[in-house]
Amino acid sequence: MELKSCEVKDYNPFEHRKIEKPNSTIGTLIHLVKGTLGTGILSMPLAFRNGGFAFGIVGTVISGIIYAHCVYLLVSTSRKACRRSFVPMLGYTETVENVFTHGPRGVKKYAILARRCTDVQLLLNSYLLICVYLVFIGNTLKDIVNHDFQLGWDTRVFIFLAAVPLIFTTQIRELKYLVPFSAIANALIITAIGITMFYILKEPISLENRSMWPAWNTLPAFIGTVMYALLGIEYVLPNENKMKRPEHMLGNCGVVNVAVCFITALYTIVGALGYAQYGDDTKGSVTLNLPANEALAKSTQLLTITAIILSTGLINYVPTDIVWRKIQHKIDPKRHNFAQISFRFGMLVLLTAIAVGVPELEPFVGLTGSISGGSLVVIIPAVIDTVFRWPGGFGRMNWILWKNVLVLVFGLLVLGIGTYFSVVDIVAIYEKE
Repeated sequence: MELKSCEVKDYNPFEHRKIEKPNSTIGTLIHLVKGTLGTGILSMPLAFRNGGFAFGIVGTVISGIIYAHCVYLLVSTSRKACRRSFVPMLGYTETVENVFTHGPRGVKKYAILARRCTDVQLLLNSYLLICVYLVFIGNTLKDIVNHDFQLGWDTRVFIFLAAVPLIFTTQIRELKYLVPFSAIANALIITAIGITMFYILKEPISLENRSMWPAWNTLPAFIGTVMYALLGIEYVLPNENKMKRPEHMLGNCGVVNVAVCFITALYTIVGALGYAQYGDDTKGSVTLNLPANEALAKSTQLLTITAIILSTGLINYVPTDIVWRKIQHKIDPKRHNFAQISFRFGMLVLLTAIAVGVPELEPFVGLTGSISGGSLVVIIPAVIDTVFRWPGGFGRMNWILWKNVLVLVFGLLVLGIGTYFSVVDIVAIYEKE
């Protein structure tokens, strides 16, 4: 046992990683920022509308700290699991399964179940994001077309139209072909954010008649929207596993802390200024608040729509890969190509139907943030850290255990209460109709 402990301590997974083209520290930082920085930033003024100006600032910063801490738990636990199992690297679901497999006797039998639950959460995260994107494109197209041509078409018509280009982007199977699309999409999003900030700062900003604090029934929507904006934890381990210097990932000035500090600051600024400018009129995406009769303002909407269409293929890659790996052995190899095309098209039809059923952006954003943020970002990292350390290793007076319990409770509240209020909002849409 002593020798085994010494071997585990001496094994360095970084030295056993064979990566043909490793990413630099700066490159990993950019990838991590790109993985989190998306259309969620355009919903931050909505978060502040629900949370209030003062609470919004404090709440966003605290959410950023919790997010950074949970990423730290995930990465550090994955590294320790690699050392214990003498493997060079593990992905998100592999880390979960490994921790449970080598954990206390009472949880070993749940290793496969834990992995499957994590796979389901990754599927939900990606597919809910595609639903949000369809609703976003539909609402934006409605805003543009109905203003210019006075057609008066319902949002659902535009959601159907939004699905047409996604038929092609969701059929792309090779990651190397999706990466250039993602790079272009990020450039378009950054440009759209820049133009949006120009319009936000164009007119004088006043805090008059702006709420400082949330109402009890809008607080879950605030947290859900912030968690939606911060989604991106699934990109952390794949990036860490491809780093030239993975030891730079964590630490006070590590990649994670720098990336989260930058993203949190940017989200706080956009959210606070956007809400201060538009107040209670703030919409699900702040681009919908821009002047509809100005070409520059309209360009932000077109840029964002194009960015979403280009990035949807990459978002669809993860869930399709998870499902395909589980079902391909049941299908005749000669029919693999047809099966892939049919599955991808069928899922898009299903997601479009869901988006058409709930054509409002705000409850969908909150629902996605509550489900994916509560589970993937908060609950699972806290659970695997606790299982790995059990029964000891929790520090003086078990302070790490109590801290993990608090993080877990926060995640459960986000998941439970946030999902409940989002579903209530969705039901209210149908009652209104």
